[in-house]
Amino acid sequence: MRAIDQYLRNEKEKRRAALADELAARFAERAARHDREGSFPFENFDDLREAGFMKLTVPRAFGGDEISLYEMVQVQERLAYGDGSTALGFGWHIGQMLHLRTSRKWPEGLFADLCRDVVAEGAMINSFASEAKSGSPSRGGKPETTAVAADGGWRITGRKTFSTLSPILDRFVVSAYLPEEDTTADFLVARSDRVLVEETWDTIGMRGTGSHDVVLDGAWTGSGMRLAGKGEDDGGGWLLHIPACYLGIAMAARDFALDYARSYRPNHLGEPIAALPAVRQSFGEIEIELRTARTLLYTAADRWDREIADRPALKPELGLAKHVATNGAIRIVDLAMRIVGGASLSRRLPLERYYRDVRAGLHNPPMDSAVLQMLASAALDERA
Repeated sequence: MRAIDQYLRNEKEKRRAALADELAARFAERAARHDREGSFPFENFDDLREAGFMKLTVPRAFGGDEISLYEMVQVQERLAYGDGSTALGFGWHIGQMLHLRTSRKWPEGLFADLCRDVVAEGAMINSFASEAKSGSPSRGGKPETTAVAADGGWRITGRKTFSTLSPILDRFVVSAYLPEEDTTADFLVARSDRVLVEETWDTIGMRGTGSHDVVLDGAWTGSGMRLAGKGEDDGGGWLLHIPACYLGIAMAARDFALDYARSYRPNHLGEPIAALPAVRQSFGEIEIELRTARTLLYTAADRWDREIADRPALKPELGLAKHVATNGAIRIVDLAMRIVGGASLSRRLPLERYYRDVRAGLHNPPMDSAVLQMLASAALDERA
């Protein structure tokens, strides 16, 4: 049994995993080109849409599959095995749909309309909150983007950074400050001539996520598109799509190194390098990182699925799973490159792309410093 199959529990999950593997294989063939060009993989999302994956986390009541967080993690790992950029972008969509399903933070009619469009048309969604001056919203930054009441709705002006999926979305959520109310709110905004995607995304890793700047120049949205209220606190379990993605990349690096070590035999050796004690020790270290991270990831996802009433209390466990997975993924890819040697630096091989892509996990929420503070608070609050 392949390591990636370890957490498949039944035939339905195996069938979904097999389809995800087929998609990942296609993505892998295109990944180097999109990475080199920094281009958005539209064809990958066409494949995901045709396979019915856009509706995986949509409620059954609207024609979706309503998969669990545990099952979403399975899908994410496998898609990232083929292409990390595609998986991360896709994860924001299916993760947001899961979050909206469990938190009920949107008005019911608006969420129903979105779900129907996802099922019927393969529509996608993401939230744009980050800004250059305010930084990450997870750290409490107040948006400089403003929303002003006008024409029976709102005129929204500002610039959003790290706007993943921006080339493909026809609607998205933006956070904006309301000067008249001295408060911040979220708005659902449709693509229009008042919305410009400025292609600024030029990074060392995750180059195909299309995380460009989105500039809103008085973009109008109706009064019913203000997303009032925070809904129920679901603990943020949906964010496990992030560590699942980076572990998928790490597994791809591990498997590449395994194949290389089994087949590469320098002319001064009588057998492949897989027989060398130093190489075997490196693989042992890889397995410790990978198995530890995946155990934490799937345990956290399973608890979140089952312990519905206690989801807010699971935030430290969810944060720990992300911290261990993303840092472990970096270590795994590093060890894989050490095993392969200087050839791992070649752009003809995928390892150098894996190495660049996994670094991005450090900058996805929750960040390491926030997780450490959360774990410290949980420990210090025990006596209270």
